[in-house]
Amino acid sequence: MRQLILLRHAHAESAGAGEDDAGRPLSETGREEAKAAGAWLREHGIHPDRVLCSPSTRTRETWNHVDVELGSGLAAQYEPAIYDATPGALIALADANRDAARLVLVGHNPGIEQLLALMHSGQSGDYRGMPPGAVAVLGLPVDAAIEPGIARLDAFWWP
Repeated sequence: MRQLILLRHAHAESAGAGEDDAGRPLSETGREEAKAAGAWLREHGIHPDRVLCSPSTRTRETWNHVDVELGSGLAAQYEPAIYDATPGALIALADANRDAARLVLVGHNPGIEQLLALMHSGQSGDYRGMPPGAVAVLGLPVDAAIEPGIARLDAFWWP
């Protein structure tokens, strides 16, 4: 069994007038949420092999705080396709990285929460279940292609 770990970025500062959404940093609350997510992963022995992260400031900062608490020292690979990604685009990224036993995707809603619903239940619909800083751990068959309904929800945590 391999694992796909979905991590939604923690709470970010609101964008000011004319500011780029991708450049929004984490708020103080978000920094604490990300640290708590890293501590939760560490306490549950969930250590990733690879991290694919949206290049936005808030996702990069989320992973950095998670990683400090987790203590993996694992550098994220920044994937522009994760920003504003559809579940299908996220599935393609995860499937292209199936050699990783524990793959983390650090991204945004609605794509991350729709991916969770699609992988677990086979439907994405109006599902709303990944609050900022949330972590979902999905179990996947080792050799199977990633497709709707194939995953088992092994763990779910939110701040």
